[in-house]
Amino acid sequence: MNYVDANFRWLLSQWNGKSKSVLYEEMKERYCSLPKEVKKSFEDFFEKYPYWGKLKEEEKEYEEIEKKALIFAEHQKELEEIYDGLGDYRSKKLFFAILYNWYSYDTKTLQDLMDQTYVQYYDLDLFSVKEEVFVDVGAYIGDSILNFIHSYGKDSYKKIYGYEVTKESYQTMEENLKGYPSIILKRKAVGKEKGHSFVSLNSQSNSANTLKNTGEEEVEVVSLDEDIQEEITMIKMDIEGGEKDALLGCKNHIEKEHPKLLISIYHGHEDLWKIPTMIRKWYPDYQFFLRFYGSSLFPTEIILYAIPKKEEF
Repeated sequence: MNYVDANFRWLLSQWNGKSKSVLYEEMKERYCSLPKEVKKSFEDFFEKYPYWGKLKEEEKEYEEIEKKALIFAEHQKELEEIYDGLGDYRSKKLFFAILYNWYSYDTKTLQDLMDQTYVQYYDLDLFSVKEEVFVDVGAYIGDSILNFIHSYGKDSYKKIYGYEVTKESYQTMEENLKGYPSIILKRKAVGKEKGHSFVSLNSQSNSANTLKNTGEEEVEVVSLDEDIQEEITMIKMDIEGGEKDALLGCKNHIEKEHPKLLISIYHGHEDLWKIPTMIRKWYPDYQFFLRFYGSSLFPTEIILYAIPKKEEF
């Protein structure tokens, strides 16, 4: 057994047979023993970006640790299935590093795996492109669309759709993409069904804005299955925890057309295994890869690449 597989099996053995409460106490004790400045960094981070749960030692609030303990205690089988199904050892090594960070607060292993070879989402070693109908869900200011064109060339797409909910970001995107042909921009949210929602602003960045049920800034919600009638060949999603609903809303496209999927899976602990499990049920012949572009403190900017086997190099 190679060392990557051995490390992952060892990690599973640390959880095997332990209850959620036992794992929770182990991780809480480990967290509380960290240097004060490290704990402050973690707690400041989770306060700014509350996707994963609260963490405040002074207030004896350890929701974030509880959520991880539940996964380790009850979902080892699912984690093992995802690991075994990953398409390369770079992905497997990263999967281990993410879980090891959650369990032990190790940052070194994550730091060594941060991808600096290619721009985020567009790993040239994983897939090629040709006359794509590319849908960017969470297009922000158009940066990921521009990076796509820069990475693959102006002749790489047939059409691009960009969805963004924040008014200011949308206006900047319109300006940034002015003059590029065959790009359709929509100030709409993408979800599992048609409806309406409200934009909730994040104090840190408009790129982290989310949706909520009430508010002042209303936005239309659409599903990709209803909103785009032509064949889609490639979908990128980064919508601050809304990825599962958005994927449900393009289930028909995925089942029938098998587009390349570039999906953020870091806005909740369960995304790491629930999203690939869901996708594989719809089309078993996807090959999965992981890449990491975020912080070594806590794993963010984790991208799941679901590539149809016919698309592989």
